[in-house]
This record gives sequence, structure tokens and C-alpha cells, in this order.
Amino acid sequence: MIQSRWGPWNLCLVALIFLSIYNILLTAKLMYGPDCPKNIPLKRQEISQNIPAQPPCDPHQLDITEEVQFSNFDLQLGRWDNRLLYKLFDRVFVGDKYVDLSEEYVVCLATQSSIERLSSLVQVTNNWHGPVSAALFAAGDDEFNLLLSYLVYLRRCFPNVRDRVTFHIALPKDRLPQRIEIEVHSLDNMNCLKPENTLEELLKKRSGATAKWRIKNPYPQNHLRNLARKNCQSRYIFLTDVDIIPSENLAEGLNTFLQKVTCKKLCAYVIPTYEIDNRVRFPPNKTELVRLANKGLARPFHQKVFIYNQYATNFSRWQNTISGNKEVHISHPVTNFEFLYEPFYVAPDTAPPHDERFIGYGYTRNTQVYEMFVAGYEFLVLSPVFTCHWGLQLKRGRPAWREHQNNVNRKNFETFKREVFARYNKDPLKMMEHQKPQIQIP
Repeated sequence: MIQSRWGPWNLCLVALIFLSIYNILLTAKLMYGPDCPKNIPLKRQEISQNIPAQPPCDPHQLDITEEVQFSNFDLQLGRWDNRLLYKLFDRVFVGDKYVDLSEEYVVCLATQSSIERLSSLVQVTNNWHGPVSAALFAAGDDEFNLLLSYLVYLRRCFPNVRDRVTFHIALPKDRLPQRIEIEVHSLDNMNCLKPENTLEELLKKRSGATAKWRIKNPYPQNHLRNLARKNCQSRYIFLTDVDIIPSENLAEGLNTFLQKVTCKKLCAYVIPTYEIDNRVRFPPNKTELVRLANKGLARPFHQKVFIYNQYATNFSRWQNTISGNKEVHISHPVTNFEFLYEPFYVAPDTAPPHDERFIGYGYTRNTQVYEMFVAGYEFLVLSPVFTCHWGLQLKRGRPAWREHQNNVNRKNFETFKREVFARYNKDPLKMMEHQKPQIQIP
């Protein structure tokens, strides 16, 4: 009888070789797959589109599912705002290094966003190395689960987001989602190099009903600002919108400055904000930013849209005082404060909260800044640090829904200013002499 060539030992050897080759190929795919290149040189145009300058993808995270992240997220819980309009969820995702960073840095960046602008967090966290507290808004099951999917994507692909950012969510009472239902495995095909494109593809899955609801219903900016602020663990808060990009090493500079500076009363430190042309690189320093401004490729934030928004910062004085002092320092005080001023500033979280009666557009940030001024805060402009917003904005006509929201908030302001006067017994801008502000907010 002829003995078979494929005995038990031979079969075991073949199986062992097959498994060894399979493991080698799988490891190579995880380490060098197309979505996780080890190093990619960036072109000038790519940098202007907010693509991160570092390898954005952590291959060791791609094979870890995120179901465990939602184990404590119960949609039947949360907490209501004061008027029972929104349900708020704290710390849905906690940054892996958030606690340690909160002890290391004296400033926490508090920001807010809807899903549409969330890709900006990639560049924010490239430049800001301290803790970030981000409050997000979603309406309905579809948008809520798309938001969760994108958060999982950001955390998988961008170590800076995963380490530094703690996320909170606000949901409207009349469109509370009923379930958490995301396809985690579908995220494996998303390109870690293109956070904006990935977000665009996700948003195509949002229902028409949700998109229409979002247009008709106001966005709760002040709820989100308070939610982000109160989840910071640091002494100082740097309050921004998600698409406001900090200058490089701003957290480190503020850390040194705030531990040395002496404030004689109540102080808020203004960070000048510019719009920059999409075709340029993000300015690495103040000198380059001023050069762009002189060429018309950068200008003060909202200068063409609504000049009162940042005018009191006195950008001309800031630009003309370029010195060799690279450490963060006070450039000058704000001496011409006026109503509707909306600086991005750093201050202790003992500053007045944002009044949540103002929902949607108009009178949201400027009313809080106005109360700070009445309360006695001094606004001091810092240098050489800054923030930027991509794109030179132009004034456009307001849609009817935005005009309606502005009119509602204008009526709320009449009550608000009387309350501020009663609270502080001061009226430095003579607001009580006028029935309504004379300036229309765009």
C-alpha cells in the first residue's frame, strides 16, 4: 500500500505556514495600509484646506471597536436646561489625556459646534496642546447617530483629538433620539487623511426632514457655550467657536503668561482674531500674519460682515506694535468698548454665564461680554498670539429665519439689560436711555 503524502504532520506544517503568512500580511495592512501612511509631505494647497501637518492616523486604534464608549450613555438620562428645552449630556467621550492636561495647563479651550463644522477640530488640536471641552448639538436619530459616527472617526484617526478633547452633547426636547445605532465597522473605509470629505459623505445620509427642522429652529449657542465651559477643569477658560483656529503653541504661551501676570481687578485677555484667505498657509507667527494683512490676504474677523464685532480690539495698534518679545504679553487695553463687541477672550470661569434666553442668531455672545463690562471686567489685548478663521467673509443678505431669530432676541435684550442694571446698579453705556439698540446685527 502506498502511504499518503499528506500525513497529519504535513498538514499541521502547512497550516502553521499559512497562519504565519496571514498574520504578517494583516500586521502590514494595519501598519502601512492606504488610510494610515507613515509620512506624507503636504502641499501648500493641502495645508490651506486644514489637512494636518502630522501623520493623522494611529494604526493601533483601527481594530478596536468603540461600543464600550457608549456603555454609560443612556438616552433616558441626561439633564434638562432651566426651561426644559434641551437635554444635556456631559462627557460622552472623555479625552484619554484630558485629566492630566487639565492639571498641566491653566487654560481650557471651551468650544461649541454642530456637526457641519466639526472637522475644524483637527486643526484646532494640532495647534492647541492643552485640554479642549467641546459641546455639540444634534437633532433627531439620524443626525445624532451621524454625529457619534464622526466622533468615533475623529478619535480613531487623530490622536490629538482622542487625547485632548472631551465631548458633550445637547439634544432638543422635540427631536430626542430614541436609540444609539451606528455602524462602527463602516468607519474602517473612511479616509483618515480627509476629515472634511469624510464629513461631507456622512452628511449626505442626513434626512431631508432633519435638514428642514434645523433651518426652522434656532441653534442653542449659549446653551452649548455654558455646557463646554462648565465641563472644563482648569482655572481659566478660552471660549471660542469650533472654526476659530489658535496660533501655534498658544496654550503653552498662555500657561507661562497667566502664572506670571497680576490682575488688579477683573481681567479678560483678548486674543485678536483674523480672517485669512483660503489660498495661504496658516501664519506661523504674528510677523507673517501682519504681512498677509498688508497684502489683503488677512483682515480682522467680520470686518466686512459686521465691523462692530471686533472693532474695539484696535487691530491697527496691535499690528503696529511688533517687537522682539516672543513671550505672551499685554499689547494694550481696550479703551473704546462699545455694545455688540464680541472678542474671543481668556478669563476665569467666574465670569458671567451666557444667558440661555438668547437662542439662535443675534445677542448671544455680545450680551455676555456686555455684562462682563458692566460687572467691571477690563479687556486687555494680548500679543503676539492670535486666532484665525479660514476664508475672507463677505456681507450677504440675511434669510428670513435668521431675521426672525434676531428680532426675538432683540426683544429679550430689553428685559436682559434691565436685569443687568438691577444686578450691578451701573449703566456705563447708557443702555437704559434707549428702548432698543440702534444697530442691527447681521
